[in-house]
Amino acid sequence: MVNTLIDAGPIIALFNKNDKFHHQIKAFIKNYQGFLTTTWPVVTEVSHMLSFNVQTQVDFLTWIKLGGIMIEEIHAKDIERIIELSEKYSDVPMDLADASLVVLSEKLKIKQIITIDSDYYIYRTIHKEMIENIFRYD
Repeated sequence: MVNTLIDAGPIIALFNKNDKFHHQIKAFIKNYQGFLTTTWPVVTEVSHMLSFNVQTQVDFLTWIKLGGIMIEEIHAKDIERIIELSEKYSDVPMDLADASLVVLSEKLKIKQIITIDSDYYIYRTIHKEMIENIFRYD
């Protein structure tokens, strides 16, 4: 099975019924065949954005516990690359969660992402490769 990165936006939409992408991402995830992979900075961002409802946060964490997503570590040695990316894309700007996903793409050679963030059309890996967004939305 394919391993795909997932950004905070689609996860937030999945757990927030009022999000404009909720129904689209729910259908997409239901039909997705593969593993969803993310980082702790993404999990932190999602938890913060779901802070409007403690039960929604608990539902999100339970989904992780049940294997909804795999969380990969970002190590201290990866900070140098995160700084490089943050400086390179400072005009976009790139946040820690986005930089951690680009680093993860480089480390695990994952070439696809699920995101609602158009910045991923700009970001490139260290080998100048684009990470393909496989979530199509209106």
